Amino acid sequence: MLDSRQSMEIKVDIQAAPLSLDELWAFLAAAEGGGIAIFGGTTRRITGERVTEQLSYEAHESMARREMEKLAVKAGEQWDVLRIGLIHRTGIVPVSEASVLIGVASAHRGPAFEAARFLIDELKVSVPVWKKEHFADGTTEWQGDDWVR
Repeated sequence: MLDSRQSMEIKVDIQAAPLSLDELWAFLAAAEGGGIAIFGGTTRRITGERVTEQLSYEAHESMARREMEKLAVKAGEQWDVLRIGLIHRTGIVPVSEASVLIGVASAHRGPAFEAARFLIDELKVSVPVWKKEHFADGTTEWQGDDWVR
């Protein structure tokens, strides 16, 4: 039986442009795969009882890419996966647009789901990306400094 961990492919990106689900899907759709799990994090309109107009993201790009690659490798060591894609957006992200896409392709759905969940949970605490919420009342609030341990 082929162990896909030996040939896992990783795609990591930090970009200001809107994220493309089609591009991520094309990368993940390995012929030998049987399951693809994708998580998309979007800007939500309501945070608690406050109305959000938009989010803005900043990242330490080189450090963020390195951390994202480390997470992908760690996931590949824990689950039998074929391809992992981690893409995060910077700059202004309007309501309903994606700020992060996580995708995992594997031979079966279980490892894809489990690895994708691990990747988004770990990305939020270990990758140097900061989020500033812009509320309808004109106030702003920074989030995301919990990656510093």
